[in-house]
Amino acid sequence: MGDFKELGKRLSNWGRWGADDQRGTLNFITPEHVLRASSSIRAGKVFELSLPLGSNGPQQGAGRRFNPIHAMTVMPGEFSSPEDVVITDDMLTLALQCASQWDSLAHVGYDDKFYNDVTASRAITALRGASRNGIDQALPGAVGRGVLLDIARLRGVEWIKADDAPIGVAELERAESQQGVTVGTGDVLLFRTGWRRKSVVEGWSAEWMAANPGLALECAEWLCEREVATVASDNWGVEVQPSRTEGAMFPLHCVMLRDVGMMFGEMFDLEALADDCAQDGQWDFFFSGPPLRVTGGVGSPANPIAVK
Repeated sequence: MGDFKELGKRLSNWGRWGADDQRGTLNFITPEHVLRASSSIRAGKVFELSLPLGSNGPQQGAGRRFNPIHAMTVMPGEFSSPEDVVITDDMLTLALQCASQWDSLAHVGYDDKFYNDVTASRAITALRGASRNGIDQALPGAVGRGVLLDIARLRGVEWIKADDAPIGVAELERAESQQGVTVGTGDVLLFRTGWRRKSVVEGWSAEWMAANPGLALECAEWLCEREVATVASDNWGVEVQPSRTEGAMFPLHCVMLRDVGMMFGEMFDLEALADDCAQDGQWDFFFSGPPLRVTGGVGSPANPIAVK
């Protein structure tokens, strides 16, 4: 269990951008990087990468998460006017991490610490949420060059099974080589396991949320060496689950969110984007995926887009 903590200590970015920093590796995204990222827009094609916010979603009740509840609060005919205007209104009740979403740097830590030496037990209160490292501190979020590595396609499968070998560094680099793309400083790395495809074919199930294919712990060092801004996937946990690290539940989350300061994006729909990238051979794009400005939120729904 101590192995991932030693790794986190070695990779730590605490203090790198100042004692008060709450953005972590998003600091790698500079104005110059955003400007360069615009060169990835070549055809004007836009891809929406989020899951629907509706009652038919992935949540099965685990961890007190549920699928969104949408209700009408004003129906046609409830207001009248001389000109017969029709007015409707509605509301949404949802867990902030129920579908496509971002983990903030106050979502996972260990030893009572979050990123940049923030004491977890003092930073989180029931009424106000996160006073430090909340999702609102990440705005404008990840905006810049995105790169998709399609690991399911690399393995020649519709989706990687949860009990298959975790995705390691060698496989990430093999995907780069075959796709003719390189992940670099300030990039948003998206990787595809096909887990979203599984839900399309088989439907949402308790099995889908019980386990998932994903990154091995060894990828932490690679992500740091490449100075990736953030990483997101089409599964619910980014890292392989159940964990392959003995005595640790979410070791990659612990290292990357708490020590490195890297937000994770989860449950992105990468199917249409991956198919298009495979057709035209362009695996980089302009990416924008800001979270909602939820004061003190430890996560947020995401509505990411990719523009090619």
